[in-house]
Amino acid sequence: RSEGTFLTVLGFGTGNLKDSKMEQMADKGNGHYAYIDTFREAQKVFVQEFGGTLFTIAKDVKIQVEFNPAKVQAYRLLGYENRLLAKEDFADDRKDTGELGAGHTVTALYEIVPVGAKPVALVDDSLVYQDVSLRPGARRTSDLLTVRLRYKQPDGSVSKLLTSAVADRGASPASEDMRFATSVAAFAMLLRDSENKGTVSFDQVIEMARAARGADPEGYRGEFIGMVQAAKTLSQE
Repeated sequence: RSEGTFLTVLGFGTGNLKDSKMEQMADKGNGHYAYIDTFREAQKVFVQEFGGTLFTIAKDVKIQVEFNPAKVQAYRLLGYENRLLAKEDFADDRKDTGELGAGHTVTALYEIVPVGAKPVALVDDSLVYQDVSLRPGARRTSDLLTVRLRYKQPDGSVSKLLTSAVADRGASPASEDMRFATSVAAFAMLLRDSENKGTVSFDQVIEMARAARGADPEGYRGEFIGMVQAAKTLSQE
């Protein structure tokens, strides 16, 4: 890794497959991992996504999201439990994190409770030595959150910082991609029987995914809908 060689790990077959071990090996090798279980998945990894696997455009990518407390009273990140960093580690270039390949994108979903909604019952985590207060401009701005991203060049050792504020533009229709991503997140919470799944059902996930399927030229979204239908059938047995 220190000499610029990135390791991609691919799993085949059945039996003693350990997804967590593949992920750990790829992480240590600054690469990616995937499990090839069908011809369609092989085509996805070796054709559609092969350029991103071969060509890393940024390494040790870290993302930090700060919500404006004047707009958001509570938030929760969906997933990424094994990717969380302490806030002190964001600017620490010694911390090894994920890589981005050419053409790759990253999606992070948050569940938020806006200010003015029913208050969320929070654990008392009062600070002993500090007082936390809003800056004067927090209530005057339309910013909902600020995203900070740090990354290194593939052959670099010092990170660069990018910062972008996201304004609250009020209610607007969600894109197909966002609605489909929401159905995937809901499906994951159902599979894990998450305490945060609320009243969502397999039928609702299928309905959301079908409504946001769009053109689907590679058939991946249709494959996902079939996966949810299979999970629904298995859950009824």
